[in-house]
Amino acid sequence: MKFCSECAHPVTVAIPEGDNRPRFVCTNCGTIHYQNPKMVIGSIPVWEQDGELKVLLCKRAIEPRYGYWTLPAGFMENGETTSAAAARETEEEAGANVELGNLFTLLNVVHVHQVHLFYLARLVDLDFAPGIESLDVQLFSEHEIPWSDLAFPTIRTTLELFFADQHKIRAGGTYGFHTHDIVGPMRAPVQPD
Repeated sequence: MKFCSECAHPVTVAIPEGDNRPRFVCTNCGTIHYQNPKMVIGSIPVWEQDGELKVLLCKRAIEPRYGYWTLPAGFMENGETTSAAAARETEEEAGANVELGNLFTLLNVVHVHQVHLFYLARLVDLDFAPGIESLDVQLFSEHEIPWSDLAFPTIRTTLELFFADQHKIRAGGTYGFHTHDIVGPMRAPVQPD
């Protein structure tokens, strides 16, 4: 941040009185510009038929990670609940109608100042199609997931936890609620020679 959004004067970095962290502070009008983590909200849309469970993934049409697969997710908007954001992002990115279940994962992604939340979701029908941020949308069973082409560590972690819980459910268990910290940046894509 270079300029105050209240009065347009340059800001400086300082620890305000009574605070313990450096903040962007306007020395002209006194506004303290707090920056807080952004919320990324998504769903794990599933379809089950004849005992086979499949997850809906979207192939990204935008950077970062253009061409990589992800669960439908995006930034929460002001005035939204987390569940409304999950349903909206699923509709926008995958054209899919879902019935949301419980919150499944809460992932702290500290190095990019984000918190990712994923809800369990059941596809209402198979009427889905790529939105403007997706190149493709497909259903994948566990063994079909393009693990090496997943866009982000939070997607891999959520899918691994989801399928681990699926194995527990078959043995009489239930879905859990999972929290994890994603501590390092993702690896850069490998460029062909």
